[in-house]
Amino acid sequence: MSSALRRLGWWAQDYVYAGVRQLAAVVDGADAADLGRGTGSPVLLLPGVYESWRFLHPLARVLHADGHPVHVIEPLRHNRHPVTDSAEQVSAYLSAQDLTDVTIVAHSKGGLIGKEVMLGTAGHRIRAMVAIATPFGGSRYARYLVGRSLRIFSPRDATILRLTRETTVNERIVSVYGVFDPHIPEGSVLPGARNVQIPTGGHFRILAHPQVQAEIERVLHAG
Repeated sequence: MSSALRRLGWWAQDYVYAGVRQLAAVVDGADAADLGRGTGSPVLLLPGVYESWRFLHPLARVLHADGHPVHVIEPLRHNRHPVTDSAEQVSAYLSAQDLTDVTIVAHSKGGLIGKEVMLGTAGHRIRAMVAIATPFGGSRYARYLVGRSLRIFSPRDATILRLTRETTVNERIVSVYGVFDPHIPEGSVLPGARNVQIPTGGHFRILAHPQVQAEIERVLHAG
C-alpha cells in the first residue's frame, strides 16, 4: 500500500473513531464523582477542543480500575475557552481539592492547558503530564479555520509562542503522537520532553492504541 493511501485510510478511521466517541459521550450517563475515588496517585483528565471529559472516558475507566482517582473539570464543558482561562479553572480546582502528585493525561488542546498549569502557581501540584497528539508548536491549518476556538492553534498565536519559549517543565512531559496526524502536520515533538512516536496515524484514534496506555502506566508507576 502506498504512503498516500495509508494516510487516507488513517484519516478516514480517525473521523469514524471521533464520531463514535462523540456520540458515546452524548449518551454517557456516568457520574464523574464515581471516578474520583481510589488509593493510587491522582490523575487529571484534560480533553481536546470540542471534547468533554467523556470523550476520554475509556481511558478514565482503565485508570480508575487500576486504583487511581480520576479527576475531571466539568466546567470546561467542551473546552472552547482560551488556554489561559481554562488553565485558571484547572489551577483553582487543584487548589480547592488540595491535590498533589497529580499526573495529567491530556489530549490535543488539553496538553497546552496542562503545560500552562504546570508553569503557573499550581505547577508544584503536578508530577508529570502525558500529552497525546498535542499541537505544542501549533498547526498551519489553523489560519484557514473558522472560529477563535480553532484559530488559537496558529503557530503565530501569542499563547503558542509563549508556551514554546517556556521549556522549564518540558522534562516532566511525555508527548505521545502517531507517525501521521491529519490535524497537526508539524507533529507533536516537544524539545526536552520524552517524545514517543507510536506506529499508527491519526489525531483521535491513537487514544485507543495500547502503547498510549502503556506510556501512561509507565509514568504513573515511575518512582
